[in-house]
Amino acid sequence: MGSRILGWGVSMPYRRAHYFVGFVLLVILSGFWASYFAPIGSVPLAFHVHAITATTWLLLLIVQHMSIHRRANAFHKQMGKASFVLFPLLMLGFAMIVNVSAQRFAAAESAGILHNGPAFGIGMVIAMAAYVTLYYQALRNRRNVKLHAGYMLATPLILFESPFSRVIGQYLPWLNVIGSDGPHAVQDTIVIGDAIAAAFALALYLMDRKHGAPWLVAIFFLVLQSVAMWFSPAIPGLKTMFAAYATLPQAPTLIASVAVGAAAAWLGWRAGSPEARPPGPAARPAY
Repeated sequence: MGSRILGWGVSMPYRRAHYFVGFVLLVILSGFWASYFAPIGSVPLAFHVHAITATTWLLLLIVQHMSIHRRANAFHKQMGKASFVLFPLLMLGFAMIVNVSAQRFAAAESAGILHNGPAFGIGMVIAMAAYVTLYYQALRNRRNVKLHAGYMLATPLILFESPFSRVIGQYLPWLNVIGSDGPHAVQDTIVIGDAIAAAFALALYLMDRKHGAPWLVAIFFLVLQSVAMWFSPAIPGLKTMFAAYATLPQAPTLIASVAVGAAAAWLGWRAGSPEARPPGPAARPAY
C-alpha cells in the first residue's frame, strides 16, 4: 500500500490504505444489501448492533489513517483512545450474531441454518479471537508505527468473507470453483473469500517481511476460519454443542464479550507502555 516519509523522518506505511478500507465498505454494502439494507426495518436488533459497530470500526480506521498522514497527531491520539469504547461494543455485536445464529439453529428455522448454523457460530468465534489478538497487538506495538498500522489494518480482512461470500452467491457465482451441493455451497464461497483475503495478506507480508507479522497473524486466522467452517458439518458433536449453547441465558455471554473486548484494550495499552517495554531504540508512538 506504499509508504510516506513525514517531516520528522519516520516512514509512514500504507499510505493508500484508506482505499482498501473503502473497498471493504463497498463490498459490505453490496453483499448485505439484499439481506440487511433493503429490509433494514425488519431485521433483528443483533444485526443492527453488529452493522453499526463494524461499520464504525472501518470508518475509524479510515479517520485514523488519514489523520496520521496529515500530521494531526493529537486528533489521531484522541480517536485511538476512543477505540477503547468502540472495541468492546464491536465484540458485543459479534456475540449477538452468534446468539442469533444459535437461536435460529435451535428453532430449526430452515434447512440452510440447520446445516450452516454451527459453522456460522464457530466462524464468528474465530473472528472474535482474531480481532482481540490483532487489536491487542496493535496497542502493544503502538510505538512501532509499521507494526501498529499493520495490526489495525489487518482487522478488516477477518470478516471480509462474510460480505464477499454473499457477493459471490448473488453476483459472481462463477467464482465458486469448489462446487459443493446444497447449503454447503455457502461454505464454498466463505472459503474462497478467506483465500482471497489471505492472498492479499501474503502479498503485503512479502512486501515488508521485517514488519510483516500482522499479516501472518491474519493469514493464520483466515485459514483456521475457512477450514473450521467448511468442515464443521463433519465435526462430531458440534451441532449438539451449538444447540446446548442456544439454551444458555444471553446476558452472561454478552457481558463476557464486552469484558473480553475491554480486557484486550486495557492489557494491550499496558503492554505497550514505556515501563512495560524492554529498553530499545526510541520510536515515535502512533498514539
